[in-house]
Amino acid sequence: MRLILIRHGQTPANVDGVLESTVPGPGLTALGHEQAIELVPALADESIEALFVSSMVRTHLTAAPLVADRRLQPVVRDGIREIAAGDVEGNTDDASVHQYVHTLMSWCGGDLDMRMPGAESGREVIARFDSVVAEAESLGLENVAFVSHGAVIRAWCAARTRNVDLEFVTHHYVVNTGIVVVEGSSDTGWEVRSWLGESVSEAAAMGVASDHSPASGPLDE
Repeated sequence: MRLILIRHGQTPANVDGVLESTVPGPGLTALGHEQAIELVPALADESIEALFVSSMVRTHLTAAPLVADRRLQPVVRDGIREIAAGDVEGNTDDASVHQYVHTLMSWCGGDLDMRMPGAESGREVIARFDSVVAEAESLGLENVAFVSHGAVIRAWCAARTRNVDLEFVTHHYVVNTGIVVVEGSSDTGWEVRSWLGESVSEAAAMGVASDHSPASGPLDE
């Protein structure tokens, strides 16, 4: 199966650098709506047979132009929502951001038993995302898209793909409406075919991308 992982458009929390993981959460900024519209031509060459969105409103709004263009019926699944911020929910300070990122990167390095303080463990996060992937696979389709969230996309790719690891995801976040294409299956394994339009080797050669992009906020939530 070809799995197209799409991060939502820009939110007010992204602009303000807020750790925001509540459900349903905020909508999109004006730029976020423009980014959602731009997904239609960006994905023009992709055959999308099914589209899943998370339980967070920002993914619904991001998917809306694509849904209208392709006449798709989005499937809402909580399993692909963003990683909960737990004890640092709503914070903007450096210490809180560090706690969130440190936990995320620990998971990406293989320590899935570590728990986000006040929230889920990495194992729980990957398991819920896996359950939606398994559901998508059960449909017997070749091309499925998820509109999800940056941190959980990075965590799942580090845990489940053969060619993306801690070093890669440390330096390559997922910009608003960024697209990561993964191919394979849960039985045979997954491989990232493209990360924001580049192969993994090409993306790695382009150098370090900062997690503190002003367009994204301090995290890729």
